Amino acid sequence: MKLHTLRTATTDPHDRGREIGTRYADQVRDVSARYLAHFKVLGVPDTTVRDIAAHSHDALRDWYPGLAEESDGIAEASGLEPWQVAAVGARTEVLAAAPGKGECTTAVYAPPAGGPPETIQTWDWHDSLTPDGLLLSLVTGTRRRVKLFTEFGTAAKIGVNDAGLGLHFNILRHRSDNATGGVPVHAVARRVLEEAATVAEARDIIASATVSASTVLTVATYRDGHAAAASVEMSPAGIAVVQPDTDGWVIHTNHFLDSGLADGDTSTPETASVERYEHARAVRGAMTGRSAPERAAAFCGDDGAAAVVCIHADASQPGHEQWGTLLTASLDLPGFALEYRAGNPDTAAREGLDQF
Repeated sequence: MKLHTLRTATTDPHDRGREIGTRYADQVRDVSARYLAHFKVLGVPDTTVRDIAAHSHDALRDWYPGLAEESDGIAEASGLEPWQVAAVGARTEVLAAAPGKGECTTAVYAPPAGGPPETIQTWDWHDSLTPDGLLLSLVTGTRRRVKLFTEFGTAAKIGVNDAGLGLHFNILRHRSDNATGGVPVHAVARRVLEEAATVAEARDIIASATVSASTVLTVATYRDGHAAAASVEMSPAGIAVVQPDTDGWVIHTNHFLDSGLADGDTSTPETASVERYEHARAVRGAMTGRSAPERAAAFCGDDGAAAVVCIHADASQPGHEQWGTLLTASLDLPGFALEYRAGNPDTAAREGLDQF
């Protein structure tokens, strides 16, 4: 995955979208074509894709209109129909209409005795869908500064803001997921970054969105020398807040941890979600008090690149069944920075992480 960097001071959402669409028209058109082809391979009819995209876009316009305007600006500048970009922005909502799986592992430490959070996440996805990724620095209309990583056409995935809040993103699956086209979960992540300064504020923003697909946002904050963190699980059936363990760690993969929502979990064994969760719990002590590259090495443990949290695409499988760890990321909240390395944690440990 090639990472592109855009730093923009444009505060008007539509103008910001036009800036993204103008500079990265080729990438926007490419990722839209790739996702539309992917949906077709998964058996989602074109009419269903368009319906979900339209309903999700309308839901977004009602809930947080600026992001709908940004999406429309991207489409306008890149020469696409608005629904073609909206379908990428609502790609999780479209995927809720198809059988599938998702793989990401997040671990966040909020030191009980004080100090900044220590975090790490793998982003595992199809490299055939994301040959390019975007590192975006922006300023909101209220002058909040945000830095994030995302795909071209989606609102946000992993990021930080200058109020000392950051978030990680993991997909979930629940039996209440449906094809009605709710607020895109990636847009929920973006609004948290643009508006929240505390875990409670993030939780309230998440609770205000009517969603049709499931996701967990793990939120970390740092202010006055103390960290806080929680994973907020969301689904059409409701939300739940998963607090850190007594040692300060909160770990999440791709299955629900809240006992109520877990009853409707539809994750599949093929994701190795439970195995990755147990691995992260087992190595969490070794990750404590480490730099980001050291944390990445400890995240792998003795297995190195063969660790269960390092996903390697199986070239013998068709493209839509090939999954790999495309990005390793860590949040530096005191430094208002996103630390990242394209590749798995073993690569990040050996090559180090860049700062954005």
